Amino acid sequence: MMDSDKRQKRKRSYRLNSRPHLLSLRLLVVCLSFLVLPLFFSSGRFLIRTVYFHPLLSVSSFSVLSKISLGDSLRGKLRVEDRVLFPDHLLLLVSGKIYQADKLDCVYYKVLNDSGGVSEESKDKLLIRHGVLSVDEYDAFRSIVSCPLPPLNYSATVALRRRGDNAHRNSSLSTGRTVHSWDRMVYEATLDGETAVVFAKGLNLRPHRVSNPTRFRCRFGLGNRDKDEGFVLMTEAVAAAQEVVRCTLPRSIRNNPYKAQGIRVSLVHAGDRGARGELNPMPSVAKLYNSKFYMKKKKRGKYELCACTMLWNQASALREWIMYHAWLGVERWFVYDNNSDDGTQQVIRELDFLGYNVSRHAWPWIKTQEAGFSHCALRARNECNWVGFFDVDEFYYFPRHHRSGLLGPNLLRSLVANYSSSRTIAEIRTVCHSFGPSGLSSPPSQGVTVGYTCRLQSSERHKSIVRPDSLNETLLNVVHHFQLRKGFRYLNVHENSMIINHYKYQVWDTFRTKFFRRVATYVVDWKENQNQGSKDRAPGLGTEAIEPPNWRLRFCEVWDTGLRDFVLANLADPATGALPWDKPVL
Repeated sequence: MMDSDKRQKRKRSYRLNSRPHLLSLRLLVVCLSFLVLPLFFSSGRFLIRTVYFHPLLSVSSFSVLSKISLGDSLRGKLRVEDRVLFPDHLLLLVSGKIYQADKLDCVYYKVLNDSGGVSEESKDKLLIRHGVLSVDEYDAFRSIVSCPLPPLNYSATVALRRRGDNAHRNSSLSTGRTVHSWDRMVYEATLDGETAVVFAKGLNLRPHRVSNPTRFRCRFGLGNRDKDEGFVLMTEAVAAAQEVVRCTLPRSIRNNPYKAQGIRVSLVHAGDRGARGELNPMPSVAKLYNSKFYMKKKKRGKYELCACTMLWNQASALREWIMYHAWLGVERWFVYDNNSDDGTQQVIRELDFLGYNVSRHAWPWIKTQEAGFSHCALRARNECNWVGFFDVDEFYYFPRHHRSGLLGPNLLRSLVANYSSSRTIAEIRTVCHSFGPSGLSSPPSQGVTVGYTCRLQSSERHKSIVRPDSLNETLLNVVHHFQLRKGFRYLNVHENSMIINHYKYQVWDTFRTKFFRRVATYVVDWKENQNQGSKDRAPGLGTEAIEPPNWRLRFCEVWDTGLRDFVLANLADPATGALPWDKPVL
């Protein structure tokens, strides 16, 4: 019996003594981690600093959110990493993938002006819930969720929950409560060789011009944006224009690009310093992910001709635009979706299933078309010899070939391929003819190419097809054409050979959607009382989407049925007259 008691005491003694050994081992691992991490970072040329974000928008008064545990999360370990406040909605960037079957609510917390305790019974009375506006996959590691703007006296530090879950126990909350204002922030970053290309709002650089990059530094950090207490890497900017800054990569990242996943990138302006002289980085939601995660596995060489566009709620136009230009030889499509909610994603999925090789990229950043095109040029460069940048209401047409009776398949691809071996030509420019409603009051049943046949007489601004590997390092682009590297030039194609039919002024029900928001950065939204004489606006329109008298008869100076006849002669079914993009009758 005594021997048994001694053995039990020894066991208890071992268990008690083993815990300090375990803690000591963990402590040793943590200490070694802190020693190794600086060595990893110190292999490149950079400045090591501790810098704190100074957000444009913060919750100054005490919120019930601070009284609710931040440790809880949704099932599936989703976590709100960042929040961005737009003029008409709140965007949440969430770690992980959110499935469409998930029924999510945005949770808004009442702002309190006192610091008293909140009982469990009172917590539900201090929050409200609203269904999310949309859910989308953003990149390989994050999803985006759109929420309505918070009601008056409610915090913009919005959380997420699944319906049926207890709101304050199962909400998705980040460790920080900063809400970034869209007016000034870094919103995207991507690797490009030995550089990082960073996209930012609020740089105040001159539009349409190359800017001085020496005023900027790029800041790479592993820490959380609100508690950046870890090591920070700073590198010099080598190019800047409009909303895009290019910086060298720290040597540690250059040597280990596959380990660069999830590094947050921001920008620092040399003149932006705090009260103690410290550099103030711009707020940032941008993270580096190796671009190869986005690329499809290549089973062949580059495509000869690709196309890139940015759109909002153009689902009804996509089938005609893609099918027609695929017939002309476009082999690969990059569609940047700027918050569509009209079924655009489903149409793209169907077209890709039919073999049109279309990929959709969620681009939630409003009024950033030029930056989006710069991003697309980088993305397409490894896949495409040529990339056309044009809108879904713009269609290439070949008058000379049509008059000569030549067939149209692959005409566009054959034209650009003639210049693929050129040592100087890197951009092919084409002017546009702007078409009006052509007497119609409702959308044409067989599409714009057949329905709209009356246009303005004079041609307007051009659109371009470019070689993405010949672009200037700033990626500067204006009205769909890019600045080229030194030694390269553009080619103007005569309108008798090739022209773009721009179905700019369609029937009023279609046209009035342009009043919601313009996608271009430097074009004023039509609801604003500015630049009413701009060519981007329809002449004579005010700031409200009110149909002018005789709209259906406007912008009609020349009857032009060339593309209509071209389409019907080449693409219509001989028996039924149906076109490839006509929706089947069920």
